[in-house]
Amino acid sequence: MRLDKYLKVARIIKRRTVAKEAAEKEKVEINGKLAKPSSAVKENDVLTLHLGQKIIKVKVTSIEMKRDQLMYELLEEEKQP
Repeated sequence: MRLDKYLKVARIIKRRTVAKEAAEKEKVEINGKLAKPSSAVKENDVLTLHLGQKIIKVKVTSIEMKRDQLMYELLEEEKQP
C-alpha cells in the first residue's frame, strides 16, 4: 500500500493530501530511510513521522483495514523542546 494512503487509512494523519505533503517535505521515514508518498508500506515496517513538535514512531501491524482495530503499534512518541 502507498505510504500516503496508509497514513490516512490507519488514521495516523487525517487527510491523504496532508500525508502526501509530509512525505514530500521529508518528514516521514520508513525503516530509517526517507520516504516518498508513493513508497510501499509492508507489515513490520517502522515509520517515523516528524510532525510539528512531535516525533512519532509506529510499527505497521496490518495493511488491511479491520473494524475497531488499529493498523499500527505506537512504539515511541516524544516532544521536541
